[in-house]
Amino acid sequence: MTDSGTRAERDGVSRDRPSRYEFSSVRLTFRSGGERCAGRLYRPDHPSDPPLAVLGGGPIGAGGQPLSPYAERLAAAGYAAFAFDFRHTGDSDGAPRNLVSPARQRADWEAALSGLYSRGDVVTDRTVLWGVGLAADGALAVAADDPRIAGVVAATPVLSGRAFLRERGLGFLAGGLLAGVRDRLASAVGRSHTVPVVADGVDGGRLALVSTPGASRAYRDLGGDEWANRTPARSLLGLWRHTGTDDRRRPTCPVLLVGGTRDDVAGVEAAEAAAESLPDATLVRLPADHFDIYDGEGFDRCVRHGLAFLDATTTR
Repeated sequence: MTDSGTRAERDGVSRDRPSRYEFSSVRLTFRSGGERCAGRLYRPDHPSDPPLAVLGGGPIGAGGQPLSPYAERLAAAGYAAFAFDFRHTGDSDGAPRNLVSPARQRADWEAALSGLYSRGDVVTDRTVLWGVGLAADGALAVAADDPRIAGVVAATPVLSGRAFLRERGLGFLAGGLLAGVRDRLASAVGRSHTVPVVADGVDGGRLALVSTPGASRAYRDLGGDEWANRTPARSLLGLWRHTGTDDRRRPTCPVLLVGGTRDDVAGVEAAEAAAESLPDATLVRLPADHFDIYDGEGFDRCVRHGLAFLDATTTR
């Protein structure tokens, strides 16, 4: 894992952005599947040996930028925090862009941890994974196989890609899988067939992955000006193959599940079912939709619950 460092970039003190003088940050890269992945490690000014939180996930194609405020808040509270982009998103390499692959995401989690474990300046025997959306299940799967993981935070989790697609109905499912096969065949000759990530007035929405009210504005706000509302249709095939972590592979470490009672993208019911099946799980229901955790009161509540969990899970 390689790095290039700068002082934390944002000035000012607010509820969502702690003072830049409370931590420093360094850009890190690592290799996964032969491709370069990028992230940023935030280090608190004290203590000298802080526990580590590794954060991944967020809106499709937006990269790790929406999770930067979480990493900053954790660093200000005395944790080292590494927020990274999965392949095909954000500052990480990988073509085609915005490809959704639960299998590759899990491999990226493992590669990120391997890079962090190899560093001499990061304490890794008290590591918590913080996965958002689809990345939450990848974090749970990795924790099941890695005894060094002290806990997992799963925020607005999508725990089964297949269940997520089924929620859209049989018409969407049939059309989406056909589009995925078309894209898979096109990719063999260097071409691509895409579908919208989110439905809006420009891109339509019949085969959009997300079509709930307000989702288009939220995705564009979080993804920034360079975000493209397209994903390769083969993403639907990857989601269909993703059935979630079965009972035999679930982690035994403590898990915090954070679900939104108004979440119409990843309903809170999946988090509730997971909390029942995991041996050491805590479920927090927030009065929030899928995107509220990235800003304002929803962000503040989510990060406070996450910090309380980290305090209880790691030895300070």
